[in-house]
Amino acid sequence: MEVRGPQGQGKYDAGMPRNPANFVPLSPLPFLARAASVFPERPAILHAGGVTTYRAFHDRCVRLASALASRGIGRGETVAALLPNGPAMLEAHFGVPMAGAVLNAINTRLDAETIAYILSHGEARAVIVDREFIPLLRAALARCTEPVLVIEVDDPLCPEASRGESIGGIAYDALLASGDPAWEWPMPDDEWDAITLNYTSGTTGRPKGVVYHHRGAHLLALGNVTAADLGRHPVYLWTLPMFHCNGWCFPWTITALAGTHVCLRSVRGPEMWRLIAAHGVTHLCGAPIVMATLLEVPEADRPRIAGTPTFVTAAAPPPEAVLAAMGEAGFRVCHVYGLTEVYGPAVVNEWHDAWNALPLAERARKMARQGVRYQALEGLTVADPATLEPVPADGETIGEVMMRGNVVMKGYLKDEAATQAAFAGGWFHTGDLGVIDRDGYIQLKDRTKDIIISGGENISSIEVEDALYKHPAVAVAAVVAMPDARWGESPCAFVELKPDMTTTAEELVAFVRGAIAHFKAPRKVVFAPVPRTSTGKVQKHVLRRLARGEDSA
Repeated sequence: MEVRGPQGQGKYDAGMPRNPANFVPLSPLPFLARAASVFPERPAILHAGGVTTYRAFHDRCVRLASALASRGIGRGETVAALLPNGPAMLEAHFGVPMAGAVLNAINTRLDAETIAYILSHGEARAVIVDREFIPLLRAALARCTEPVLVIEVDDPLCPEASRGESIGGIAYDALLASGDPAWEWPMPDDEWDAITLNYTSGTTGRPKGVVYHHRGAHLLALGNVTAADLGRHPVYLWTLPMFHCNGWCFPWTITALAGTHVCLRSVRGPEMWRLIAAHGVTHLCGAPIVMATLLEVPEADRPRIAGTPTFVTAAAPPPEAVLAAMGEAGFRVCHVYGLTEVYGPAVVNEWHDAWNALPLAERARKMARQGVRYQALEGLTVADPATLEPVPADGETIGEVMMRGNVVMKGYLKDEAATQAAFAGGWFHTGDLGVIDRDGYIQLKDRTKDIIISGGENISSIEVEDALYKHPAVAVAAVVAMPDARWGESPCAFVELKPDMTTTAEELVAFVRGAIAHFKAPRKVVFAPVPRTSTGKVQKHVLRRLARGEDSA
């Protein structure tokens, strides 16, 4: 499809130029200014027993923007964040772009080498860090060559052992105190300006830097409203890490509705139940592991909750038993699908009331589908990746899932070749394989890059295999996804040992954990011949069947 710029339309353009009175770039930043103006005393953030009103939330964000600008950090500069879900992370989602800068929220579970690469590749001028992660940041900065301004956050819920950590940076509250709450922050010059930078999980080699723009963030944030059925003043529990696609844009969504952000530093079952009951939580998001964590709490220890909170989940579809248990526990489940490249979720399993009368197994089959496009996504198809011809809507013919629209990324930072490949033919190629049902709902069937999605985290099989190959006893290693009742999927390693060499599964797992992030290590190691084709290529389709406990024939 040809993309056209403004065109003359004769009488409909004559004497009617675009000007500040009739055109303002789209951005989620005005959501906060409006909420603070209309509902200044409403609770914006609940954390550690304290309440931040919308007036105070707005003032702190403007102070942050002013303080950054006074230090020469502005348009096009990168500010990284190594933070848990707390007030500082929410403030960064507004304060950093209010300064004109770009927020790079970093996964706190990554290893120091990967974080160092992200800081260097994104050219971070500053990094806002919680004291718990200062040792991790210190190790990362030791690998960086450019100086970075370190801003240290004191959180009353920070583990006691980490509270004294410091790298000699400026205290976050001192930085805010130096800012001006009356500072007039500039709107973006163009809605195409970058607002955030998010790194993929490095499925092939180094992670890619995905660039979001103000327009996309604005639209996806509002798209969440209809997809998750958010009403006025929702109460949102932060079970989804904000470093994941900027919390699927929910920092901006909840603020647009003058809702309440209930912060949760770490996902713990009893604490989730307590907060849901105490604050009347209406919505929460997360991978199936978060649902499993909720359900692990014995019924006798669960407080009574009001209403029916909506749990928005992505990654692997919930099993039948989990769906039933969530319903019995008082939750409604909404299944979504997306990628880092589309601001988080861009497809939703739009539920039909008539489906509630179906038997549980049939309801679960309906829920397992990824669904239909968000209101904010203009195009969704499953097509032949070479010809771009859509596959028949028969629920059987497999093609590649593709998307197009305003909530697709600008591109990959400093990687023009990868950007062009991702947008070949005018569609964003997700790399996921799926089918289209007769009613137009899509369902994923496989992944083209052997990504393992475990607890909402993307794990590269190649990265895990590379770590295994570094063990002196390993001759051949192949890693695939296996079903995991708790995490959805987890890595399963098939290993051939070198002649006259021995090791154990436990030793290999420990070895991998010493090389890469712990959550990427195999949860099962199988010592057996690895099947190959006549050309020596590993037959991963055979290994997947073995990992699922199926016959390989």
